[in-house]
Parts: sequence; structure tokens; C-alpha cells
Amino acid sequence: MSTPSFDLTPDHLELKSWLHTFAADVIRPAASEWDEKEEFPWPVVEEAAKAGIYSMDFFATQGFDPTGLGIPVSMEELCWGDAGIGLAIVGTALAAAGVSSNGTQEQVLEWVPEMFGSPGDVKLGAFCSSEPDAGSDVGAMRTRARYDEATDEWVINGTKTWATNGGIADVHVVTAVVDPDLRTRGQASFVVPPGTKGLSQGQKFHKHGIRASHTAEVVLDNVRVPGRCLLGGKDKLDARLARAREGSGARGNASMATFERTRPAVGAMAVGIARAAYEVALDYAKTREQFGKAIIENQGVAFMLADMAVSIDASRLLVHRAAWMASQGKAFDAAEGSMSKLMAAETAVKVTGNAMQILGGNGFTREYPVERWARDAKIFTIFEGTSEIQRLVIARTVSGAPIR
Repeated sequence: MSTPSFDLTPDHLELKSWLHTFAADVIRPAASEWDEKEEFPWPVVEEAAKAGIYSMDFFATQGFDPTGLGIPVSMEELCWGDAGIGLAIVGTALAAAGVSSNGTQEQVLEWVPEMFGSPGDVKLGAFCSSEPDAGSDVGAMRTRARYDEATDEWVINGTKTWATNGGIADVHVVTAVVDPDLRTRGQASFVVPPGTKGLSQGQKFHKHGIRASHTAEVVLDNVRVPGRCLLGGKDKLDARLARAREGSGARGNASMATFERTRPAVGAMAVGIARAAYEVALDYAKTREQFGKAIIENQGVAFMLADMAVSIDASRLLVHRAAWMASQGKAFDAAEGSMSKLMAAETAVKVTGNAMQILGGNGFTREYPVERWARDAKIFTIFEGTSEIQRLVIARTVSGAPIR
């Protein structure tokens, strides 16, 4: 039996130092500019590709780390630099996770490299699951995929929303309903290759935070993809649908398989934001003087910083535990993945808010980065499962009751 250890290995420490340097030297100096522009930071992602960070090999290496800690260490450092740019760098990894969670080995080897490209020819991937009228209710998905036996093609129609890299990506991974009678069990995932006719970008969203990360609707109008673009293949899908019709088999779905795989990583991003805000607030409290003494000598400020430190550490430990469990193939029997995402997301919101409070008027201006970090933090209580959905998952797990 594996014994959990959350000690960072020499390799982890080297990874952390490398990414921290990149975040400090490349990401942070560019963060304010791209937040103001609300555009995808192509030059920064290109620098990440040149450094070897934005690549299939990088994410695969961290993803196959036997301790499970490579991904959370990476996500924390990149989002310590800036969450918007960090998400621009790692957003493709969600699409890659969609392929690796549901696809065959051949599909992974074919499509994941197409999502990253190479230095000088950077490409993007987009995972398209959420819909305008569905949100957290994946059972209300309306995007449909119909199999055309005559051409061995799938025909996809629908609109996706809140898609990171949506419309500007080279490769889109799209979840769709193939059997409406089976609700979530009647869904499948498809790869939409570059240049496929009928796929277009809808509305681009202008967001409260993470503005350097591109988020948009994706419209699919009679999009035709070859049969080989069905992730997992048709034989596997037909067998799964047959079991579902008989009332047996797994009750999961394509979107949830991806979200379960990425939830601790999202928590790690939130930890990175919280840590960044805490460090600035701590330094400010030590140097800012009022009434003849540093404000950290006031109990009200000191206790606030103490609570921030505790919450950040607790969040990181929950994230690392969930990541370790996933790497060991252990089920989240106590909703450990949801716990990690919930705790880290709410910590990020609270810590960034407290950091603004400690900085006072300075915290409310763009002269200091904490107001941007506070805007960025909020999304982590919303995307990839709202805090309320995480609580629902946890409540159902601990109670065993069908809470609605």
C-alpha cells in the first residue's frame, strides 16, 4: 500500500524554482498590460513555449508524476504570476485532459500534439462543455451529435459557452448528446479538427477578471467530423449506451470525467492567487507605518494575516492530498476533489479581499496588483463547478442522501 507523502522531492523543488522564475520575470511584468487589453497574450505563451512550459511533453511529464504533485506545484506557481496569463498557458491542458480521459491511446497521440504546436507555431485547444441554458446541469445539455452511417461522420449542432480558447483554438473538444433518452449517460466527446466547416466563435465575453484568458461561445452548425473523431470509438460508445439502456453501467459522463481529473489543479491555481496576495499584504503590513508603528503590530492586522496563512496552507494540503489520491487511482469516496476545489476557491476570494483591506486605499487602486488578483479570484468559486455544486457533491457523499 502506498504511503502518502506531501514532501516535495528535489525534482519538485527544481520545477517550482524554474516556474517561479518564469512567473516573476515573464508573466508578472506583462500581467497588467494584458489584463487591460483583454486579449489573448500570444507573446507570453510563445515565451512559455520557448522555455518548454507550453508543450505536450511538459504537461504529460507533470501529469504522469507518480506523486501527483507536479501539476499542482506548476499551477500554483503560474497563477502566482498571474491567473489570466496562467490560464492562457494551461487552458489547452483542459482540452488535452478531455482527450486523455475519454479517448484511445491513438487519439491522444494524434490530437494532443495538434493542440500545442511548437515554439514559433503555437497552437491552442479548447474544451467545450457548458451551454447557455445548462450551466452546472450537464443533464440539460442540448448540443446533439447524430451519426451518419452513409459517410461514417458525426453531425454536431448546438452552442457552447464559457469555452476557454473557444473559437480561436486549433482543436476543439466538444461534448454532445447522442441519446437524449439517457440524459448524462447518453453523452459523448468529439474532437473537431482545425478548419472544420460549421464551427465558429460566437460572443466573446468581457470578464470581471482573468481577462488575459480568452473566453467565448462556440457555435456548431452542421459540423461534420469523421467517425474517428468520436473519443473512445463507436464500439465502446455503443456498448456503454447498451448497458445504460439496461439500467446498468457507470453513470458518469464525458464532461464529469474531465472535471474530476482537473479539479485539484484548479484548486492549485486558486492557492497561487491567494499566496500572491498574502505575500504582498504581509510585506506591506511590515513596512507601512501608522501612528508611529508598522501596522502589523496591530492585533487586528496580525490576526488577519494569521488567518490568511492558515487558510492557504490548509487549501494547499487538501489540493495535494486530492492530487496524490488521483495519481494513486484512489476514488474520492469522501469527495476529496470537491473539498480541495471548494476550500481553495473560497480561500482565494477571502485572502485577496483581506489583502485589499490591509493595503487600504492602495489596495483599491491599480498601482498595486491585489485589486486585479481579487477580480481574478472570484471565478474560482464559479467555473468547473460552483462552490454550491461542490457543497452538494460533498453533502451527498457524507450523508448518503439524495440531496437536491
